[in-house]
Amino acid sequence: MKSLKVQQHPLSPAQRQIETLEQSAFTPFAEKLDLIGLLPLKPTHLDIFQINMGKMCNQVCKHCHVDAGPDRKEIMTRDMMELCLIAIRKTSVTTIDLTGGAPEMNPDFRWFVEELSALGKKIIVRCNLTIIVANPKYNDLPDFFKKHQIEVVSSLPYFTAIKTDSQRGEGVFEKSIKALKMLNEVGYGIEGSNLIINLVYNPAGAFLPAAQHALELEFKLKLWKQYGIVFNSLFAITNIPVNRFLNYLITSNNYEGYMEKLVNAFNPGAAAGVMCRNTISVSWDGYLYDCDFNQMLELNVSTPLSRHLSDFNTEILENRNIVVNEHCYGCTAGAGSSCGGTTV
Repeated sequence: MKSLKVQQHPLSPAQRQIETLEQSAFTPFAEKLDLIGLLPLKPTHLDIFQINMGKMCNQVCKHCHVDAGPDRKEIMTRDMMELCLIAIRKTSVTTIDLTGGAPEMNPDFRWFVEELSALGKKIIVRCNLTIIVANPKYNDLPDFFKKHQIEVVSSLPYFTAIKTDSQRGEGVFEKSIKALKMLNEVGYGIEGSNLIINLVYNPAGAFLPAAQHALELEFKLKLWKQYGIVFNSLFAITNIPVNRFLNYLITSNNYEGYMEKLVNAFNPGAAAGVMCRNTISVSWDGYLYDCDFNQMLELNVSTPLSRHLSDFNTEILENRNIVVNEHCYGCTAGAGSSCGGTTV
């Protein structure tokens, strides 16, 4: 009698990342939360609806946790955007956070912004800046952003070309400076304009960011003196060990050392204020996650009764247990890290 062969299903890229994180010899993140009385981690309220409009991007950044780029085909359809609008109307969320990839490359981006604007919500667009000057069809984005009072959040790793281009690609710094000037020209960052442009700093290596306030002062001084550029705030965001940054850590033999830094810098105050407690993250195909990083690891929300926009249920989601794993150490190290910068 022939023996049956058990079919081995290969792990997905996200599952391989989780396996790497879980095999490390440090205290599991859930145990840390348990020690400070935060397990299970629960939402405080649902205030932010973060929507990934697709993984297509005109850049290929070394630290990108989305693994976005020009060759990515995943894109949110207008039908899925309609489901987003239906779900948003069921909630009391105040902020819609549009991300990607480059969200502006979605063909229905402007239609969606106009629909969201009609709901009276605060809209954040995570703009990589270079998209504004990448193609003439995007040159009017500053005016479009102004029309809808959009808060623009843009990554600028440093105030010099060498460090910025090494992380985000050749010529990115020069294009970013040009785009920032275009945003300033329509009023963004100008005192009294109510047009907000915030910059994001990510460390260029396997280390934690410096103090956010000190970095902001330095960026403001350098960008003003050298380029006449102004902006509102700087967000210092810790690189999370997911996708390209995780691959970098492994190939450069920095993984164990970096994770040790995150674990040793665990801050209970930052853990209490993690962004997943007031946010729902929506993927380009409509699935629901506790945060953008969980989305990239394919860690859906814990409740099986509301895992997609098609069965969106506010009450269920506000009472769910938040899914945690070892990458969460990145959000709780030092002063904490969120899409809006430090949390404590």
